[in-house]
Parts: sequence; structure tokens; C-alpha cells
Amino acid sequence: MHNIRDILQEKGTAIWSTAPDDSVLDAIRRMAEYGVGALLVINDGQLVGFFSERDYTRKVILEGLASRDTPVEKVMSTPVISISPDATVQQGLSMMTEKHIRHLPVTDGSGVIGLVSIRDLVKAVIEDQQALIEQLESFIMG
Repeated sequence: MHNIRDILQEKGTAIWSTAPDDSVLDAIRRMAEYGVGALLVINDGQLVGFFSERDYTRKVILEGLASRDTPVEKVMSTPVISISPDATVQQGLSMMTEKHIRHLPVTDGSGVIGLVSIRDLVKAVIEDQQALIEQLESFIMG
């Protein structure tokens, strides 16, 4: 069974981020450049927020704000919900379901060490189920 650390080892620990005083337009451009739907908001090495496509659509577009003139800190999500690398995939999925979120920063005593998405967790569950099926088939066949 996978835990969050296993997922990070498989997918890597790249952390895409923006600063709180960056414009929303710059953050959206960065998300497009990296092919991601969310960025961590980091100030002086500290995780201070989270900015996603959902934040953009609900807090910028629907409110009629100008992307070029609006700083990320005005529309970012806070407080940031994070998860330990030692947590199970099931714990991550439960947190995401309960909080209605799609991404979880992974933190340890040193700070942010990665980010997992709901897609990452679902993929791990599928892999675990496939391994279990193969074990059961092998057991049944003798």
C-alpha cells in the first residue's frame, strides 16, 4: 500500500510556486508554462497560501478583478491544508474529500517537500488494487 512519500518518490518533488505579490496574470502564465492547475504561494521560504484555477475563476473572473493588477495574495486560498509524507493515500483522499480540494502540499519539519494531486492518489489506489488482484489470483491458482 502506497503512502504519500511513495507517491513523491515516483512523481518527483518539483514545487511550482509564486510569490504573494506576483500578479494573478503572472501566476496564470506560470501555471500554463508548467502545465499545472495550481501553485503554492511562498514568501521568504514559507508556505503562505495556495493559488488554483478555481481561485482564479471564482475570486478574479466572477468578481470582475483585473488579472494584471490583482496580487495573488488578494485571492489565494488560506490557510493551507497540508499532509505528512508518512500519511496513507486513504488519509489524503479523505482530507481532499472532506475539504473539497484537489491538491495537497506535502510538508515535514523542514517545510514543503512536494505536492500531490487527487489524480496522483487515485493512480496509487488503482496500482494497489491491481497488485492485490494479482496476489489473489496467484494464491487461487496455487
